[in-house]
Order: sequence, then structure tokens, then C-alpha cells
Amino acid sequence: MFVGIFASQFMSILVAKMFEADMSRFEFVFSKDACIKTCIYFAIMYVAVMFFNTITVSKYKLINLLNANKKNEKVKIKNPIISALVFIFGASILGYAYWKVTGDIESLSTADKILPPILMGILGTVLIFWSLSGFIIQLVQMRKKIYLRDTNMFVLRQINNKINTMVASMSVICLMLFMTISILSTSLALRNTIQKEIIEMTPVDINLYKTANLPEKYMKYKREITTTEEQREDSRVPISETLKKNGLDMNVLKDVVEIPIYTTNSLTLGKFLENELEAIKMRLPMLTYDTAEMIVKISDYNKIAKLYGIEQYELKDDEYIIICNFDSMRQIRNELLSKGNNVLQIAGKNYKSKYNECKDGYIEISTGHVNTGIILVPDNCPLKESDLEQHFLAANYNAKSDEEKEKINEIFSSNESGFVQNLTNKGIEIDGQTKILLFESSIGLATIITFIAIYLGIIFLIASSAILALKQLTESADNIQRYTILRKIGCDEKMINKALFRQILIFFAAPMVLAIIHSIFGIQFAIAILQGLASSEDLLPSILASVAIIGVIYGAYFIATYMGSKNIIRGEE
Repeated sequence: MFVGIFASQFMSILVAKMFEADMSRFEFVFSKDACIKTCIYFAIMYVAVMFFNTITVSKYKLINLLNANKKNEKVKIKNPIISALVFIFGASILGYAYWKVTGDIESLSTADKILPPILMGILGTVLIFWSLSGFIIQLVQMRKKIYLRDTNMFVLRQINNKINTMVASMSVICLMLFMTISILSTSLALRNTIQKEIIEMTPVDINLYKTANLPEKYMKYKREITTTEEQREDSRVPISETLKKNGLDMNVLKDVVEIPIYTTNSLTLGKFLENELEAIKMRLPMLTYDTAEMIVKISDYNKIAKLYGIEQYELKDDEYIIICNFDSMRQIRNELLSKGNNVLQIAGKNYKSKYNECKDGYIEISTGHVNTGIILVPDNCPLKESDLEQHFLAANYNAKSDEEKEKINEIFSSNESGFVQNLTNKGIEIDGQTKILLFESSIGLATIITFIAIYLGIIFLIASSAILALKQLTESADNIQRYTILRKIGCDEKMINKALFRQILIFFAAPMVLAIIHSIFGIQFAIAILQGLASSEDLLPSILASVAIIGVIYGAYFIATYMGSKNIIRGEE
């Protein structure tokens, strides 16, 4: 309890440091309720263990308890052919589950469809361990040189001696280790991606945007709204004019760039995907295909790109470019563009794609790669005033320090700001995002997710290691006399320690090996589910970090178990 109180503070500091959170307000926190609940829960567990152990011991006669250490567990040797068939069946189930969560992941669109592969993974794991325990010893016995070498016979018999309990415990521990590897790797990849993308995708301090052409724009989408004359008039003027008119000192902003964004009724996502629309609907039924595509003139986009420090583009009079950085949508668009299905009619004129793929780019600052597609057209594209969808403004704060930026940010983000209240009173809607708010929301959400993931991952890892360690220490205590017999028949301490080391290594390695295989596919599934949040590019450093964490904790339990077992079997000597 004492160590846990301080360890919990360390965990909080660790996660805060991972996300570069402000530590100036950090306080040592002791939760009285959490302490009381912990005591109660452990008391319940101890009472439950005492109760069931009392029932178990009461079923045995005293003479059986006194001679228990001289008796092996009664094991029915499984038919090796049946065990081999079960192994093949279990491996087939796992193979199908692996394919389902990677190759056929698009079919897992709802939670109820994800459950069957999970259940197949659990069943396959149990069958693998059940079958291995049945025919591995027979396979090794067929190789006399291996079976009769050193103390291999003794080691295999020791493992086979606890064959019934090994299947259940190994299966559970394997699944816990799989969750540990997947959770740690994915959460660390999420953290790395968020940190990298939030910096990349916020090159300026503020974005503002407002709907243009009220109420005509809403009538275009068959929506009726009530607007005042001032609202209708304001919707036709640029954002900078609205800011000045409503009392904002424009000196608080610098590097101001303002552009118009267009849409047309004739060009929607469904229209763009027209030739492949039905097939894509089958793959991605959750998409909204009647959404109008955003259209920006090339010179306007280049103004934004220059401010952001990203790539600028050029177009001929009959060409267009699609900029997109959301992975799944970019993949869909690229499939069509690569097939030559790239002629679009915009404002009554046909345009062809300059490239057979989407190019990287965006307009709005965000926490990640969320741009599903913007169409860039030549400046002479005959777009009408009625096609104007939105006024968009990007700018930096005219400030030299973080404190000054915070003050300017309050003008645009605080509901108590006089400027915001003035706009609200007049019914003028100007939406936007600020770099500071995006950082706070992104780090806050990611910290919660990652904290829970790391906490659960480490708890599963420690629980798995502790179960294996306790199981091995208990068996070492039960088998003291067997090791004494080894000494009497001529085995030296080096051979005995080697036999003990191999036995413990097999018990620790067996669930870990299968857990690693599970995690190869589990991590791919998690990254696909978290598309747009976690990047596969950040997996390698995350996996290496996870390996280090698991190696330290799991390895420490393994070494402690070996050393403790070695001391136990020396006890009688």
C-alpha cells in the first residue's frame, strides 16, 4: 500500500511528462476512498481464497496430505494423433481470426462483428496449449538423442507432471500478455502520432470561418432558417471586415490570409466516386456520400500553403488537383484516380486530374490528418458567387511570449470575452480553431486514453508474471525431494540448476511466444481501427519501447523466480 501510494504519483508524472503537460500545478494526491476500497477488495480476495482452500483441503484424508509430495498428478496421456489434429484445428482457427482482423477488416464495421474473431482467438489459444501438452513429449521421446541428453527427460516429465493446470493457466496468461503487448505498443504509437501531428498540423495560431450567402446557402440544402438583415449582410463580407466592424483591434493578428471556399450541387463525394460508388458503399457504409466537395482556387490555396510552409502547386486551365491527408479516404480516391476515372465537371466545365493520386495538403488546422479531400481548380474556373460556401481566415497572434498569446487567445475562445459576447448578441456566427485549444483538447484526451492503456498493460504484465512466478515457486517447493534424488544419482549442481533453468524458461517462454504472434495481428487491427489517430509509422519506436518495458518487468520476474526456486531446492540439502 505504501509503495502503491507513491507509485501512483510517479505514474501520473510519467504520463504528464510524456505529453509535455504543465507540471507547475502538480500536487501530491492521496485518495482516502481509493485506499479504503483497496483494503476492502484485498480482504474479499483473501477471504475467498481461505474459503475455497478450506473446502479443498477438507476433502482429503490426513494420510493423503502427508504423502502428497510423493505422488504425481494423475495425467491421462493424450493420443498424439488426436493432439496433432487438435493442434492443426486450433492453428487454423487462429489463422482465420488473424485474416479476419487484417485482410478482411473492412467487414468488421460493428462491435458484434468484432466479437467472433476475438472468441476464435481465445478458443484457438486454448486448443494450441491443450494439444501441445499432449504430443510434444511424444515427439521429443522419438528423438532419443535429445530426450536422453543431460536432464531433458527430467525437465519434460516435470512439465508434463502439471499438464492439466498448465493448459488453463498458460492460455489465460498468454491472452493477458497479448493484451499487454498490444495495449502498450498501440498506446505509445498513439502518443507519438498525436505529438507529431499536432505540431505538424498547427502551423498558425488561429483559423476562423463563417458560412457565406445566408440564407441562400441554406436554401441550397433545403434548410429553412430565420436570419436578420445584419446576419444576411454580414455573411457576404470577408471575416476581417466583420472583425473590425465588431470592435476587434486587428493589431492582435499578423500574417492574415483570407480565402473563399466553394461548393456546387453537381459535385458531391458520391459523384466523384460514381464509377465505383456501389463497391465503395459496400466497404464503407458509414460514409456520407451526398456531402458536397470543397473547391478552392489554386492561387487562394497557395496563399495558405505559403503561410503554412507546405507545398504549393500549379495548374493548367483544364486541370485539377485533390489534396487529402486522411489515409483511408486518400486510398479510396487514389484507386479511382489511378484507373483514369478522373474527369470532373465543375461549374459547367470539364477538368482532368493533373496527377493519378491525391497530393498532400490541407487548409484547416487540426489535431491530425483529417482532411478527406479538397479540390483545387484553376483561377479562371467559372465559379459563381452563389457557389461561395465559406469565408476562411488563417493568422498568427501578434505576440512575443506564450503569456501574450494566451491573452489574445482569450479574446477568441472565452465566452466571457467582450468581442465574443458582441458577436453572440448580434447573432453573428464565426467558428474557428486555435492552436492553444487544439493542443489542450488533444493532449487531454490522449493522456486519459494512454494513461488507462499503460496502466492496464502494466497491470496485466505484472499479474501474468506473478502468476507464473508463484506457480513455479510452488512447484519447486513440491519437488524438493525429486531434486534430492537427482543429486543422489550423480547430477552435480550445475546440471540441476540447468534443468531448473530450462523448466522455468519453458513456462515463461511458451505463453510469451504465442502472445507475440497474436500481437503482430492485434496491433495491425488496432492501428487500422485508430486510423487518423495512430500512425503505423510510429509503431517501430513504440514496439521497441514496449519490448523494453516488458523485458525489464517480465525478465525481472523470471530471474527472481529462478533464484528463488534455486534456493528452495537447496533447502533440504
